[in-house]
Amino acid sequence: MKKAKIAILGATGAVGQEMMKILIERNFPVEELHLLASARSVGQEVEWNGQKLTVELACDEAFEGMDIVLGAAENDIAERFAPAIVKAGAVFVDNSSAFRLDPNVPLVVPEINGEDVKNHKGIISNPNCTTIISLVAINALNAASPIESIVASSYQATSGAGAGGPKELMAQVDALRNGEKPEIKVFQHQIAFNVIPQIGGDAFFGYTSEEMKLQNEGRKIMHLPELKVSCTCVRVPVVRSHSVSLVVRTKEKISVETARELIANAPGCRLVDDLANKSYPMPLDTSDQDIVFVGRIRDDLTCDTGLNIWCCGDQVRKGAATNAVQIAELLVK
Repeated sequence: MKKAKIAILGATGAVGQEMMKILIERNFPVEELHLLASARSVGQEVEWNGQKLTVELACDEAFEGMDIVLGAAENDIAERFAPAIVKAGAVFVDNSSAFRLDPNVPLVVPEINGEDVKNHKGIISNPNCTTIISLVAINALNAASPIESIVASSYQATSGAGAGGPKELMAQVDALRNGEKPEIKVFQHQIAFNVIPQIGGDAFFGYTSEEMKLQNEGRKIMHLPELKVSCTCVRVPVVRSHSVSLVVRTKEKISVETARELIANAPGCRLVDDLANKSYPMPLDTSDQDIVFVGRIRDDLTCDTGLNIWCCGDQVRKGAATNAVQIAELLVK
C-alpha cells in the first residue's frame, strides 16, 4: 500500500483516539498524521507511534495536502467541513450520520460492500455501530439466500453515548452503594441497575432515529432496497460492546447447521455457539477487539424461513473506528 497523509477530524474524542490506536495496530501506511479539533484542544501534545503530535485547529485550510480525512465528529462538524475536504482533494471517511443516506455517498462495511468505495465522489460514510455489528453477523446468510426481513433488539453499551456514558454509569453505582441519590446527566433516566428502551428521538410512527438506522442503512449496504426491519434499541448498564438479538427471515430456508457453517467462515465473524457448555457471545469477551461474535443460532418458531441469532461486537472499534480505517485501507490499496 502507498503511504498516505491522514487527518483525523475530532481527534480528541473517544472514536478519534481509537482511530489513532488502530492506525498503529493495523500498520497503516501513514506518511503524516494530523490531529484536528476545536480551539479548546489546540496545542495539546499527544504521543503517537513514537512521535509527539500537536493538536491543530480544524479549519478549511487544515485539509490542504491531505489524502484521507477520518471523521470522528458530530453531524454539524462533518457538514461544516465536508466541502473544504473535498475541495482540497482528500477523501472524507465520515463516522457521523450526516451523509449516510445520501445517494451520492457510498455507505460501506468492507466485509460486505467494499467495492462500493470505487463510487465515491470525495465522501464515504461509516454506518451506525449497531448496523455494522448486525450486518457483519448475518451477511453470509444473505449471500446464501436474500434476507427479506429482520426483527431486532439491540442492547447498547453506555460507551455508545460517548466517553461520559461509562463515567455516569460508574458514578451512579458508587452513589447508590453509598446511599446517595445518583446524578443523571448523559441519559434520560438512571442507567445503573436499569435499562432504558429509547436511543435517539422520535422518528417514524413511534420508532426512534436509532431504530430506523438498521433498516435504512441495511438496505443501502446490502443492496436490498425492499428489506424490512423492525427494531427496538435499548441502553443497558454495560461499559463497552453492543449486543443484538436478530430474527432473520430469508427467501429460502437456511438450516441451523448451514447457518453455523456460513457464519464460521464469514469475514469478520467468530462462531461462539455451544449452549450446553454455556458458550455464547458476551460484551466482556468482545470488547477491545474487532471481530463480531455470533451464536445462539436456532430456528425461529414463528416463521419457517427464520433464524434467531445473537451477536456482540465492540461498537467503538468495529462499530466505528476500525471500520473507518478499513475503508481507508481500501482507498490506498
